[in-house]
Amino acid sequence: MSPKLHTTSLKEYREFNSSQSSIVSPVSLVGSDNKNFLSSQPSVPLSVSEAVVEMLARMGIKYAFGVSGGAIAPLWHTLQHSSIEVLHFRHESGAAFAAVEAYFASGHPVVVFTTTGPGITNALTGLFAAQWEGAKVIFLSPSTSAPQRGRQAFQETSAYTMSNMGILTSGRLFNYATILECSTQLPEVARRLTFGLRRLDSFVAHLSIPTAIQTSSVKTSLPGVCLSHAPATVSEDAIARCTSLLSQGSFAIWVGFGARKSAAAIRQLAEKTGAAVMCSPRGKGIFPEDHPQFVGVTGFGGHASVLKYMQEQPPLRTLVLGTRLSELTSFWNTLMIPSGGFIHVDIDPEVPGTAYPEAVTFSIQSEAEKFVKALLKYFPEPTSQLPRIGLPRPERHVINPSAEGPVRPEVLMHLIQLVMVEGSNTVVMAEPGNSLAWATHHLRFNKPNQYRGSTRFSSMGHTVTGVVGAALARNAKTIAIVGDGAMLMNNEVSTAVRYQIPAVWIILNDGGYNMCKQGMALLDYKGVDAEIPQADFARFACSMGADGIRVEKESDIQAALEKAMASTGPFVVDVVIDSTQSAPIGSRIQSLNLQGTRN
Repeated sequence: MSPKLHTTSLKEYREFNSSQSSIVSPVSLVGSDNKNFLSSQPSVPLSVSEAVVEMLARMGIKYAFGVSGGAIAPLWHTLQHSSIEVLHFRHESGAAFAAVEAYFASGHPVVVFTTTGPGITNALTGLFAAQWEGAKVIFLSPSTSAPQRGRQAFQETSAYTMSNMGILTSGRLFNYATILECSTQLPEVARRLTFGLRRLDSFVAHLSIPTAIQTSSVKTSLPGVCLSHAPATVSEDAIARCTSLLSQGSFAIWVGFGARKSAAAIRQLAEKTGAAVMCSPRGKGIFPEDHPQFVGVTGFGGHASVLKYMQEQPPLRTLVLGTRLSELTSFWNTLMIPSGGFIHVDIDPEVPGTAYPEAVTFSIQSEAEKFVKALLKYFPEPTSQLPRIGLPRPERHVINPSAEGPVRPEVLMHLIQLVMVEGSNTVVMAEPGNSLAWATHHLRFNKPNQYRGSTRFSSMGHTVTGVVGAALARNAKTIAIVGDGAMLMNNEVSTAVRYQIPAVWIILNDGGYNMCKQGMALLDYKGVDAEIPQADFARFACSMGADGIRVEKESDIQAALEKAMASTGPFVVDVVIDSTQSAPIGSRIQSLNLQGTRN
């Protein structure tokens, strides 16, 4: 990792500016460590930009990603001279996607900043992803100063131009949004942000600061920041009721991304009770995929063994932990409904029963880890229900590499498994589309947090840019399996080169939007154009200062992957794959048909 480029401290910055003002204002910002931001010595007044940045630093913000512009110049300059590490990206949506993955990699909320107008709208896709994925992101943007509003200001951002877009107000996108019109609002802003960051689920906030306000003086003291919270408790009666229901017959455990902190407890519960375990695509690795009680991945890119289990050895009930059972997790397949219904645990009380409203559902509002640990007390010893023998298991087919090309995706996935998954602790991410289907279906993980994919908002461009945030926050090599369409749409290779972030892109280069092409064919729609002139991404990477290698034969894959793993900076592996190989997306096509894509 390269050293931080912005090494000037905020104190030095303020001392530099003190020569430009003789006004004195002993404003203090008291944080959770009870240290005053300003000393008692006379000094220049604290600006709104400085107060906001210090407030964010005390809230645990380590990174700020964005694209600059004139309207946010004061705030951007203050960020650059603070303890927060600032990365300048090539596109606002890339910065937002990177912020999502940096949050999941570090556990710390991340700031995204843009300029007015198109800077804000460009970031919206990534901010929607943050909300849907469950991340904590604080979006900083400027807005047009009051005297210039309604006068055709350049890139005007105000109620005149964006009043009905939901950008400047709290609502579906932003859990909290406000325009900071005066420094006296800062205590309430600090309180609302602190409260939001204490939430157990996602929190996406938007603080819009008019350019003139950014440089204005603060006239009030800010409260301290305290981000501790008490986890939701589950009553002993509820735990006892769950125990009774689970003890009435065999049960399965359906694990999702929200249960990633509960891996050890879930394994202990499964082994004590003999329960079969399945996971959502985002939940891969929470329960070891090589465990004899693991029956497979559900939903998009999932395994037929799950449906075989539900048909041949159906459980009486299913304990659902950390998944909303959304479309790409369940496809709302009625075969997944056990005869006795679901016990659904979620921190959001509105989630249980939503995906399968026709099923009997016993709802528990709790963090997954707290619930499972409480439940384990009722299963102190293995029950009479022995571990199942002969549970259906995902099929594993090893295809030997050929000396010819192009590369079959199954072979590429097998070698990624050997070199990158089993040979290291690196995190592997998969871009929405065929890349996600291939990776979810073929790669196997035995540790939580080693695999990342988006099956909710699932935007193209998420992983090709998100990998930069993940690799930065982990301070370690991180792998992105992506398609050529996504790579051409929105990548941040240049940003990774600028900051020497060890991101690796493995590109499934098939010269087209192949999920669209294959999906349309499976839906029996003919004659659609989804072709892309095939690019040479290795040369593209090298032109920006990264390392790259092009692979056209299966016999060359392993050496290329090993070279990528040995690299210390950003690296692109451009793999020309066989576009005729059908990705495992059949369940998605069946779901689309049920939704009426064909009469």
